[in-house]
Amino acid sequence: MRADRRRAVLVAPASDDRKARKALSSAADEVVLDLEDAVTPDQKSSARAAAADLVAEFGSQRPVSIRVNAVDTEWFGDDIAACAAMGPQLCTVVLPKAESPDQLTEADTALRGSPIGLQILVETPTGIRDVADICAATDRLVTVVIGYADLAATLGRSASMPRSGWHPIQDRVLIAGRAAGVAVVDGPHLTIADDDGFREAKTWVRDLGFDGTWVIHPAQIDSAHAIFTPEADDVADARRVIAALSDAAARGDGAAKLDGRMLDEAMAVSARRVLAKAGLS
Repeated sequence: MRADRRRAVLVAPASDDRKARKALSSAADEVVLDLEDAVTPDQKSSARAAAADLVAEFGSQRPVSIRVNAVDTEWFGDDIAACAAMGPQLCTVVLPKAESPDQLTEADTALRGSPIGLQILVETPTGIRDVADICAATDRLVTVVIGYADLAATLGRSASMPRSGWHPIQDRVLIAGRAAGVAVVDGPHLTIADDDGFREAKTWVRDLGFDGTWVIHPAQIDSAHAIFTPEADDVADARRVIAALSDAAARGDGAAKLDGRMLDEAMAVSARRVLAKAGLS
């Protein structure tokens, strides 16, 4: 099942049946079953089998994706082959530590013949440096996600650094994603609380232009939905913009006026994005 919006994406370990089922019963727009960081090496095989069973059980009811192990690990080949065999019940494969177009090409080739989409986590300095080329590597890509924990560790960044310090990286990923025509999603806030820190961080990236966020606890889902869903007034205005431009086009005009504003295709792009974020056409 396709995920039309990724306002709140809940991640759960495939190796923990209780947590996975709780996540799959939640209101998250998408659930990512993790085979990577949350799974110990001795559980990789059993977690892969558990994820396949959960996708078979829930994949026709809600968007379910799987985060596989990185391309350069011993588990990637078996992970991607298992995902390819799941067919349309699996929404996407999430590729962690994406660092080169070749990695996406390898994943794309392994998934050939299936409708399964691809998401990537950019969470290394190389991945951030080359993110535009990576995002352009395959039409199978639907979403790019920032992974802060690995990136902060590699860069040596302090957890107390102001969120504005991430702005250059966030903009770089956002621009690469928009240029490639894919969704751009923020990585998880590294706490499980639905508190002011979480809401302020997610409002910040919402205002930058991000489409949603990963969450690591169900308690954060409602706030993520509220933050990344446009307000009713914004939706109404977007509809009026589209209607005004449609009327202008019918008259043979390329621009229109509305409430003292000059409207053109750039305004239409913004309006359509608002409607898409609201789950409307």
